[in-house]
Amino acid sequence: MSLKSFAAKIFARRIVRRNLKWIANPVTTQKRVFEELIARAKGTQFGSDHDFSNIKTHQDFVKNVPIRDYEQLKPYVELIKEGKTDILWPGKPAYFAKTSGTTSGAKYIPITKESIKHQVNASRDAILTYIHETRNSKFVDGRMIFLQGSPELDEIGGIKMGRLSGISAHYVPNYLQKNRLPSWETNCIEDWETKVNAIIEETENEDMTVIAGIPSWVQMYFEKLKEKHGKDVGALFKNFELFIYGGVNYEPYRAKFEGLIGRPVDSIELFPASEGFFAYQDTQKEKGMLLLLNSGIFYEFVKADDFFGPAPERLTIGEVELGVNYVMIISTDAGLWSYNLGDTVQFISLEPFKVIVSGRIKHFISAFGEHVIAKEVEQAMQEGIENTDAEVNEFTVAPQITPADGELPYHEWLIEFGKLPSDMEKFIAILDQSLQDQNSYYFDLIDGKILQTLKVSCIEKDGFKNYMKSIGKLGGQNKIQRLSNDRKLADSLQSYTI
Repeated sequence: MSLKSFAAKIFARRIVRRNLKWIANPVTTQKRVFEELIARAKGTQFGSDHDFSNIKTHQDFVKNVPIRDYEQLKPYVELIKEGKTDILWPGKPAYFAKTSGTTSGAKYIPITKESIKHQVNASRDAILTYIHETRNSKFVDGRMIFLQGSPELDEIGGIKMGRLSGISAHYVPNYLQKNRLPSWETNCIEDWETKVNAIIEETENEDMTVIAGIPSWVQMYFEKLKEKHGKDVGALFKNFELFIYGGVNYEPYRAKFEGLIGRPVDSIELFPASEGFFAYQDTQKEKGMLLLLNSGIFYEFVKADDFFGPAPERLTIGEVELGVNYVMIISTDAGLWSYNLGDTVQFISLEPFKVIVSGRIKHFISAFGEHVIAKEVEQAMQEGIENTDAEVNEFTVAPQITPADGELPYHEWLIEFGKLPSDMEKFIAILDQSLQDQNSYYFDLIDGKILQTLKVSCIEKDGFKNYMKSIGKLGGQNKIQRLSNDRKLADSLQSYTI
């Protein structure tokens, strides 16, 4: 065991013990975070506009601060971009994380020196928690790769600006710098395919032990490696043993990944975003991610079924229930206040508080009142894969409301297979039955002959990748929308069907 590996175990034990203190006191921890956020922001323009000086309780906060999305927060962000200070948080943000929005164009999410510290610490703690549980730390001596955006930053209003992953690249700890790949120069390559090819050249002869990134883009890296060398990734990187991911559910990709690697590897799921780092998988023994209650973020939860009502109830951490689909609302030390992140979560444990990401509040199918969510289609896909020996590269789901020839409407699943199901009819039946079992509204529509059984349209090899390339969103942090209530994405993909 190397000195670095030994030290990692000691450090991991210390961090885990420290975190247990707030894990054991979740309600008290969130109350303290809430009070600290309000106190720090009293003197800001937002604090003045919303009478922070007289906010003493969560009820006061609900009364004074409505739920906002980015469009409603944008006037304050524009003031910061003009160079003004003390707008959402004392002083100026250290960075803007620039993200692509659907309705508001580019979004500029403020990141402060406080919030970036929490982002970095959460990434560190996720790995240290894994080390503490598994007692495996030898991977810290090998090479680690993080597939991410360019670390080159622009500037607006005197504030540095870039993608979150690029900003985070500036905060890699010194003890990991020698182990980390790709090189700075390669990371700065904007074209994704050129970048992946350069990453392959830099990594193919290295002792890679940890690989991190969004599954769909890591899969592209693995496929190119296997095509070039004619061997499994696990044979090429004999000590590769940990995959770290976030952004999408890994389960639909797992069988494909294990086929490319040639063996199972441990994985750690993360729940990061430009707006904050919210949760990470803290055990290999069960699914779900530990919600980070001590990281400068105050959480509120609104039942998804009530969210678009006139006055949805805003719950705090001590009021949530298991298995309910909640919209997660955040207030942070980056100056986001009752901000609708857009993600929906479900609690799978209340001791400690653990969540799974169930989808996006705007991403669902309810063309007929079924309100199918991402968690349900991903669970159905997982069951279909497991029972028909299929491999799936990517997929999305959309309603077909007006099919030809007088057919009943249906849900269309557009799937790019890495390996076709052993029995396609069985595969479709499993998908449809799983949705019926999970979603009573969908069952009623099928049973009442309002909808017919779902249909699968096969997408050609690299079809999703070529589509993303055609709209300028290949690689990085970009993801395929898992399901839609309209046919914009589905119709765009028709030219890639087989």
